[in-house]
Amino acid sequence: MPPRPLVAVLSFPGNNCEVESVRMIRRNGMEALYFRWNDDRSKLKDADAYFIPGGFSYEDRGRSGMVAGRDPLMDFIRQEAEAGKAVIGNCNGAQILVESGLIPLCDGLRMSLARNAVREGGHYRATGFLSEWVWITPTGGRDRCATSDWEGAMHLPIAHGEGRFTTNDKDLFSELKKNNQIAFSYCDETGQVSDSVDVTPNGSTFAAAGICNPAGNVVALMPHPERTDNGDPYFASLRRWIEKGPRTTVPVKNILTPITIGTHVTGNVELFIDTIIVNNEERTVEQTARRMVPSLKLKQWKYFCIPQEAVSRALADLTIFNPNKERAFIRSGKDIKRWKADGKADEKADARLFAGTLFLRRDIPDTGADAFGKGAETGIAYGIGGISEQDISSNSGLLEVFCNPHSSVLERL
Repeated sequence: MPPRPLVAVLSFPGNNCEVESVRMIRRNGMEALYFRWNDDRSKLKDADAYFIPGGFSYEDRGRSGMVAGRDPLMDFIRQEAEAGKAVIGNCNGAQILVESGLIPLCDGLRMSLARNAVREGGHYRATGFLSEWVWITPTGGRDRCATSDWEGAMHLPIAHGEGRFTTNDKDLFSELKKNNQIAFSYCDETGQVSDSVDVTPNGSTFAAAGICNPAGNVVALMPHPERTDNGDPYFASLRRWIEKGPRTTVPVKNILTPITIGTHVTGNVELFIDTIIVNNEERTVEQTARRMVPSLKLKQWKYFCIPQEAVSRALADLTIFNPNKERAFIRSGKDIKRWKADGKADEKADARLFAGTLFLRRDIPDTGADAFGKGAETGIAYGIGGISEQDISSNSGLLEVFCNPHSSVLERL
């Protein structure tokens, strides 16, 4: 009797779906190997496939999947994918595969799993974190990818805040549709695909729930088939795919979307909110950037650009500013003041507070700005030191740490 296929379940700090992933792998006739991101790679020598589970790797710092997608382990996984082994990512695993560039075309950042937002008329509405049940169906063909060898509609839970497949590459989705790489789509219980909000609640382009690479051995899926026995056909398909042996992969030449740095212009007041205690997101993003530029130093603020009359209201909202653990600075032109506990901005701040190269990342659509009126903007401000602005601008890999160009813009402040 031939040995059961061995699937390595890769766990990054913050993942939380390893147990149910292991259960479903074993339930469907395969063996599972639990592998931490920093384990000895020699443990993977007998792995036939790789599974990246859901959760919140690195607490979604920077953006979902950004840090883990640039972990050195993913260089090894890329080599295994190129050798034809199956690599499956569900939910956060899908985000990691997109950020690593393995999805959709194996090499380079071609799309984003952006914040959930649905279009209503000519306006986007943020849905926030979604935890509900949806239906999906294979739309690329039963033999198109490692997990698509089944028919009908599958009822699965979703649990994500950033699950909207989108891109600024105007030709990419046409290419994916032509190649049948939109492997799974949201549908109703009869299998009818629709991008309406009651069927595709996260606003994903063309109702895409899962995408595969050209060879079909790398799959990114947002819903969670590992959390229900309804997902058995998904995992049984993976077993059959593995048993047929590795597929030959074909190199794909990517045309990447460059990050163009604009200049932010505003007539509104700018708020910079700083964490008094250690900012874990700031430190993690800095460590990720230092893999490319060891000398880099990073400072991060929450950023709001709002009308003067909205300042007091914004800073009285604990969801925006908590004076017990944060400091707020107000910049109007060249004038910088610190917001005092008594609700006054009367302490002049040191202009060196914003030393270095100052960038703003704004997500598109900027749904967080709606609460502050016309012309308002929200985002994350980065103060970058230890490297010249010219060197930052010419380092595309570094810029992608701070901004996914398919869901955000980067501007000088």
